[in-house]
Amino acid sequence: MTQKYEIYKCEICGNIVEVTHEGGGELVCCGQPMTKMVAKSTEEGNEKHLPVVEKAERGTVIKIGSVPHPMEEKHYIEWIEVFMKDGKVMRIPLHPGDKPELHIGHAIEDLLEVREYCNVHGLWSKKLV
Repeated sequence: MTQKYEIYKCEICGNIVEVTHEGGGELVCCGQPMTKMVAKSTEEGNEKHLPVVEKAERGTVIKIGSVPHPMEEKHYIEWIEVFMKDGKVMRIPLHPGDKPELHIGHAIEDLLEVREYCNVHGLWSKKLV
């Protein structure tokens, strides 16, 4: 059984799916079950992926990594996703050349979790409560 907001990846073609409605059964792509992705929450090696959440003059700024994450064609952050206490979810797609950060008009106190997906190193999460 899937749960809302879980992320699954096809190990054959690379499709990535986020569950928006829970249901029974198994997610399948290319004739095989998809792999449930587990978000990493501690840094490994020299890569810097954990979201850094800071109070801004108006709202909050979310940066990917304590030093800016590369945003090159072969290695970049594909999206940043913010879960709020009021149940809302915001996802912003990023592209090579973009800045790996997001400014939102919500206070840090309004946020539950920030996730991001690196096309090379996978899913990362920082829980704020």
